[in-house]
Amino acid sequence: MQSNQLTSGDVIADRRADYAKMLDESGEPHAAAELMEQALELVPHWAAGWYRLAGYREKSGNTAGAIEAYRQTLDASPDDIFGAELKLALLGDVTTPDQPPSSYVERLFDDYADRFETSLVEKLDYSVPGKLAALVATTGRHYLLAVDLGCGTGLLGPEIRDRVARLEGFDLSQNMLAKAAEKHVYDHLQQADLSLAPEATGLFAECARHRADLVTAADVLMYLGNLESVFEAVSALVVPGADFAFSVEDAGGDYGFHLAPSLRYSHSEAYVRALCARYGLDVSAVSKTAIRKDGANIISGILFLTHKAV
Repeated sequence: MQSNQLTSGDVIADRRADYAKMLDESGEPHAAAELMEQALELVPHWAAGWYRLAGYREKSGNTAGAIEAYRQTLDASPDDIFGAELKLALLGDVTTPDQPPSSYVERLFDDYADRFETSLVEKLDYSVPGKLAALVATTGRHYLLAVDLGCGTGLLGPEIRDRVARLEGFDLSQNMLAKAAEKHVYDHLQQADLSLAPEATGLFAECARHRADLVTAADVLMYLGNLESVFEAVSALVVPGADFAFSVEDAGGDYGFHLAPSLRYSHSEAYVRALCARYGLDVSAVSKTAIRKDGANIISGILFLTHKAV
């Protein structure tokens, strides 16, 4: 049995976990935690079980117990596919990591791929692709080669396809790439990890450096904290005179980047502008706008259009 399986492999433990979920959904997280503890006595190395227990404890106000359970999640799943370290950071137990584990982000979107567009566009009013494409359109340019970073299911591709001769898409999730392929919009799709150094990302495994005159990144940088690796990769991708258009969640007036309860990162305009200056990108346009809902909340974002000097 894999310690990170969503089911424990033990019928009795799974039954108790199911009852615990029902109790939590009925507004009884404390009772849910007690039942989940009983399940974990039978399967003490079940990472998903510890993660669920942590959530129940957190809801019931037992912060110390939640921290213990998130630590147990990490012990049972060292590759941290559940993002337990991010939860520990929010609870003040560890420092905020510069970036989330790639294993966590990959699993998140592999699991999300089938319902991604329905959930994001129809339920959460996700609007970044259209707004970012409109920003790119203000250049009036027709591009020879565009690279869509974090392309996901390919929502941005159709928005910019009519102004690019060749369109490449890269994403960490293979399931998202499969959905993007169904649109028949991209000329090339491949897996890539933007948290790594340029040569290790996968962006250059089959394609040359300095090939793109347009790079886009719609709603992907919020799954990375420190954006240094992204700007290094973009610098290796672009030719002189290229445009780089991207979105971030708005951190407000505070400088830098911050981890939100959603487990996404927000970035300040000043932080992004400093990175642009460091990597020789002139900021052509900035647009602050609502980019999606998160429950009852409206998430504010910043769209950037930047230009690499010739």
